[in-house]
Amino acid sequence: MDALENAGRRSASFYRASTLYTTLSPCSMCSGAILLYGIPVVVIGENRSFMGEESWLAGRGVKLRVVQDDRCIGLMRDFMSSHPELWAEDIGE
Repeated sequence: MDALENAGRRSASFYRASTLYTTLSPCSMCSGAILLYGIPVVVIGENRSFMGEESWLAGRGVKLRVVQDDRCIGLMRDFMSSHPELWAEDIGE
């Protein structure tokens, strides 16, 4: 959501022609933003750490590509290990 806000004001047609790249599977809030902005394609670096709303997005026509990139997996593993309290807060545990 921060990336979308930092992109500045863009037309709806801009977002409808965009691909969103994310390290981790999108949470409910980010998935809602994807639909709200009309982003048609999402590339997910990894979804082993957290399975977001992929089926909800796919059911609404968003094309998903899950890469399972080793760098993304390592990044999330290191973050969860270094900041367990933030990880638990972010995913609601």
